Amino acid sequence: MVSNNYETVFILTPVLSDAQMKDTVDKFRKVLTDNGAELVHEDNMGLRKLAYPIQHKNTGYYQLFEFKAPGTIIDKLNTEYLRDERIIRHLTISLDKHAQAYNEKKRNGQVGKKKQTENA
Repeated sequence: MVSNNYETVFILTPVLSDAQMKDTVDKFRKVLTDNGAELVHEDNMGLRKLAYPIQHKNTGYYQLFEFKAPGTIIDKLNTEYLRDERIIRHLTISLDKHAQAYNEKKRNGQVGKKKQTENA
């Protein structure tokens, strides 16, 4: 079975307690791993301001998973997102080789940092 690389981001409603937020993230991690996904990277981006109100909320908890999995997992994952009322938005994308290389550089700290000039 062919595995593709994917990245999924979801936004949790800000009214959750830390324990409820952790349980929700664990639930979706389990959905991925139970369906044959290999987690490559996970990033809890925390509470952030939304660009526009969603369900009368101005903030939300952002969570990102980067994973390798067969394409059949995406429908199952989307179904779980839609069934869970704690999720206010979600997006799953397929990563090409350039996006994978960029994410690898970002994890290694080679992207997003300003070059320091040496003043001796």
